[in-house]
Amino acid sequence: MESKLAGSILFVRIYSGENIFKALSDACTKHNVKTAVVVSAVGMLERFTLGYFRGKGDYAKQTFEKPHEIVSLSGIVIKLRDGYNFHLHAALADEEKNVIGGHLVDAHVKVTAEVVLLLSDAELAREYDEDTGLMLLKL
Repeated sequence: MESKLAGSILFVRIYSGENIFKALSDACTKHNVKTAVVVSAVGMLERFTLGYFRGKGDYAKQTFEKPHEIVSLSGIVIKLRDGYNFHLHAALADEEKNVIGGHLVDAHVKVTAEVVLLLSDAELAREYDEDTGLMLLKL
């Protein structure tokens, strides 16, 4: 991973084989990111897991081994006491241009991933919500 900060924009290039969450966490730590929004991402992922929230206690996950191009990546990054929390959603296309998407649970980069984050000094947190069983955004 390599990264460059320009004003409030953080550019991150993640290398083939790297875990996208670990690399983004390392970049956020290096640049002391408090809160960020994913502005853009291009590249390719493999060995990735997508999730779909069906209801409290029911989160369907599916892992894909073959490489898929990043069509879209969006989400929020929040610094917590014990590291960074990423809430990311991805749309990914296979070789035939079929698109799949959902909550990005885990992923490894294939070839490259170029991610752009817009940084903020907003103090945000996550709080457990009894009704959904999720850690929801606390403003």
